[in-house]
Amino acid sequence: MLGFLPRNLSLYRLAFIPKSALQKKPSGNHLNNERLEYLGDAVLDAIVADHLFNRFPEGDEGFMTKLRARIVKRKTLDYLATQIGIPEMINPGVATGSKSKHIYGNALEAFIGAIYLDRGYRAAKKFFEKKIMNKHIDLVQLVQKDSDYKSKIIEWTQKNRVEIAFESKEEHASRSKSPSFVSNILLNEEEKGTGRGDSKKEAEQQAAKVALKNIHKV
Repeated sequence: MLGFLPRNLSLYRLAFIPKSALQKKPSGNHLNNERLEYLGDAVLDAIVADHLFNRFPEGDEGFMTKLRARIVKRKTLDYLATQIGIPEMINPGVATGSKSKHIYGNALEAFIGAIYLDRGYRAAKKFFEKKIMNKHIDLVQLVQKDSDYKSKIIEWTQKNRVEIAFESKEEHASRSKSPSFVSNILLNEEEKGTGRGDSKKEAEQQAAKVALKNIHKV
């Protein structure tokens, strides 16, 4: 998978231990990939930004920011992790369901963090570009696809002088420790769309998508 021999194998083992595995060190502290995920998230942002900066010399900041967001969003990272075989490396004892949502994408970020610590930024960048970007990401298709529904509806309201408001709240299901969010969009104080998601941002995007459909029906 890597294309090179790891120096510190323990980093890579740690990358595939998600929080839901509930493993502990002899000291009693939890043993999981959260810290590596945090580091990998930042490194991945830099790698993708670097790649897009060189790939699109005429692209402005807004264009590259939106494109990077589409590449590093959770749904995309889950897909990419599956494509390179990360699910087979996750501890088989990890519980499935809501608690393990996005564990594959999180593990991919932790994996990038492990490569960065083991071999440095250049190795992490080469791995992501060669093994993932070039094989599993169609930049042309991403450029053509605009799924930022929230930006679209805000743009529409500004153009048509319509007042817009987002009302979002957090919900907790009785059987799940993970919160979910619900968001309503009000246009001139009239509800036009409702969306749900694992984050406030996702819920607002879904609500905006519904609202745009309702607007175009009128």
